[in-house]
Amino acid sequence: MELTKSSNPVFGKNIFNQSATSTDDGVMTINGTINKTGLMFLIVLFAATFTWRKFFGVDIDPALPGAIPPGVMGWMIGGLIGGFIMALITTFSPRRAAMTAPIYAVFEGLFLGAVSAMFEAMYPGLVMRAVSLTFGVFFIMLLLYRSGTIRATEKFKKVIFAATGGIALVYLVSFVASMFGVNFGFMTGNSMMSIGFSLVVVVIAALNLILDFDMIVQGTNARAPKYMEWYGAFGLMVTLIWLYLELLRLLSKFARRN
Repeated sequence: MELTKSSNPVFGKNIFNQSATSTDDGVMTINGTINKTGLMFLIVLFAATFTWRKFFGVDIDPALPGAIPPGVMGWMIGGLIGGFIMALITTFSPRRAAMTAPIYAVFEGLFLGAVSAMFEAMYPGLVMRAVSLTFGVFFIMLLLYRSGTIRATEKFKKVIFAATGGIALVYLVSFVASMFGVNFGFMTGNSMMSIGFSLVVVVIAALNLILDFDMIVQGTNARAPKYMEWYGAFGLMVTLIWLYLELLRLLSKFARRN
């Protein structure tokens, strides 16, 4: 069965088509992928609670409410680097996903807990709004996909793939430019252009969920090996974490304008 590509880099290698063979351990199912996604979410939540509590367990400088305390900075950077490494390993070795995906969730949780606490210290109540919106967008996209309102057609996939790649390129150029003291105001400021950019990124991240749902369904239909449930859950979590971070950025820009 020929399976198409997703704009999610995790699924970008036509991975389900490559793994679409049953094994003695069983085959991929929708329910199995849902259960593993839920487990990964719980792992992220528990790990995030750790760095969140460490952040608010120290005295926060009123002049710098969003500054990461030294005792938390190491956990945040470690989580960021560790999550990136685990993501690479999982992407290039899906058979190890049952081990690497939960570890990825731990590292990402440590990173997200510190980042979330930073935003919460600057803008109280912001994190809960971002979490609520993330779940809201997730269920809306799932409803739109299940109802057939939005279909993952070839043209749709190509457009989202190109848009996602363009955003990644912009972020990469911005990161490199920042190392030379160049600041892209339309990405970091709170102007209408900056807010508009964040809105576009949020929309693209949300539409990536449609492609993720479709790839998981295709993997199930192709009777991919059981370990691909972990891989599918991992890919979905990558998109959800991206969406959450972009919503944090967007809401913080609105907060700065008030």
